[in-house]
Amino acid sequence: MIPCNISPASEDYADFIVRYSPRAVESLYELTGTQCVNLVSQEYAIVHVPLANVLPLSFTQQTYSAIPKLYGLQDTTALESAGILPVFSQPNLTSTGQGILIGLIDTGIDYTNPLFQNPDGTSRILSIWDQTRQRDFVPEPVAGFQPFYGTVYSREDLNRALASEDPLSVIPPTDTNGHGTFLAGVAAGNQTDTIPFSGAAPDATLAVVRLKPAKQYLRDFFAVSPEADAYQENDIMAGVAFLLGIAGQYQMPLVLCLGAGTSQGSHSGVSPLSIQLQALSGTRGFACVLGAGNETGFGRHYTNQLPQEQKYDDVELRIASPGRSFSMELWADASELYTIGFVSPSGEVIERIPLAVGQETTLSFQLDATRIFVSYQITESVSGRFLAFLRFTDPMPGIWHIRVYPTLYLTGQFHIWLPLQSFLSDDTRFLRPDPDITITDPGNAPLLLTVSTYNHITNSLYIHSSRGFTATGQIKPDLAAPGVDVQGPALQRQASSPPEQRVPAGSFSRSSQLGRSPVSDSGQASPPGQLSLTRRTGSSVAAALTAGAVACLFSWGFTQGNDATLTSISVKSILIRGADRKEAFQYPNRQWGYGTLNLYRSFLLLRE
Repeated sequence: MIPCNISPASEDYADFIVRYSPRAVESLYELTGTQCVNLVSQEYAIVHVPLANVLPLSFTQQTYSAIPKLYGLQDTTALESAGILPVFSQPNLTSTGQGILIGLIDTGIDYTNPLFQNPDGTSRILSIWDQTRQRDFVPEPVAGFQPFYGTVYSREDLNRALASEDPLSVIPPTDTNGHGTFLAGVAAGNQTDTIPFSGAAPDATLAVVRLKPAKQYLRDFFAVSPEADAYQENDIMAGVAFLLGIAGQYQMPLVLCLGAGTSQGSHSGVSPLSIQLQALSGTRGFACVLGAGNETGFGRHYTNQLPQEQKYDDVELRIASPGRSFSMELWADASELYTIGFVSPSGEVIERIPLAVGQETTLSFQLDATRIFVSYQITESVSGRFLAFLRFTDPMPGIWHIRVYPTLYLTGQFHIWLPLQSFLSDDTRFLRPDPDITITDPGNAPLLLTVSTYNHITNSLYIHSSRGFTATGQIKPDLAAPGVDVQGPALQRQASSPPEQRVPAGSFSRSSQLGRSPVSDSGQASPPGQLSLTRRTGSSVAAALTAGAVACLFSWGFTQGNDATLTSISVKSILIRGADRKEAFQYPNRQWGYGTLNLYRSFLLLRE
């Protein structure tokens, strides 16, 4: 691999996702005109080029799939409900994640937390790639993957820090949000003697990628506000390659947990990240667990099937906050073509914008300052589907009418998705939304394990849990897992509130009994090395708990020698067969998939 002589994390460089042939690796450098090319899979490379050379971004110059999409965060009776604690108590199983690596790609991890340490005080974390902390030197390659940016901390580095009087002076905090630390605790936190807590796989080993925030040029292009927690698709893809390298270096099976998702894309499971993960799904000793998302109930999805005689569909969009820019995407099957017109809240009409290959249109309204950018992709390069990309700049508040005209008609069906709930104000929504087909990518990929969220106390679905199926009719989600008011570690010393629910201070009886205060709304937290707990709700919590369950299954298969052929596909089948199902429901369905996670029952069915 040719060394990269610049820092790709710099705001002065643009990132692109390029599909390539393994036979043409050398020509890839000539084709892209840069040495900063990182191969993250057998099909995809990340290319870093000077930003000035590619601005303004345009779908006439770059394909839709090449521009990284922006991902947002998705935010122990739970173990009992998921059938994990019964596995712990069975002497013939004792599968608690021994010998298995759980990899997390999120906001990082608080490595000083006792939940991630061995009894002798050494770290259970093999490696942390902190993409946010830039060094003057390039990190060492990891089993063939070269992290061109950020800092990699080995287990030896972490142990040296933990042995010091002030660990954070040796290695600075590697999670200032708390989201990643919480997920790591739910998936693999230690069983403790001082407090009744355990992660789903308390004997698993950890490796972590701390994602760097999205660059400003992509936030501008997709109209995502600077304060939103947003991460780039290419950084996640690089994180996957890094964790695969760590697993290969230590010869350990890998369970990948991803707590971020996006509402961008065709919702058919063919984004570059989805394809990268799908290609690994048949690999022995690899499994990937994804959250379905928290998008139901926010009015962010619209769909319709127009009768052939109807001239257009009048899609009503309410915008309450003035000046909050945003983007949206209209997708339809390969057999369909559409054009779009607008009626502003003041009554100004923009007639349908004709289809034109290689052209993009920016509309200005006379009675207000709103500008709308429109780009048609007649055949989007990866999915083959029709795409209309819209970006509203400084939109006027009120009811907007988006008129969708069928130009080539076969079924008349189309979908429109607004951005993630965390990227957009709550008062921007469709007036006639559809709650289904709201699963975030890469959770729509057919071969991956996607879990929705339910409340294990009330045995009811979480109100915002994203619903299936995919836009192409694939069955998603696969399972439902506990993810409401689940207990996990609070961030030490530094804290900030992520988009998922945080239980108010003073409501943790277990923490109070120990004389330790949980994280409060003010952002206070206990010092490093002390344990305090909090509670969170969200899709990523359900994914973390399920990832721990998969690590227990891998431990039974690989570490205990019962089945060394387990893959992501086979694990998904095993858990589906063992899922609990209610007589009142028909399965699979859009909310629960094939039922609720029950690891113990899955083991029992393996025996039979």
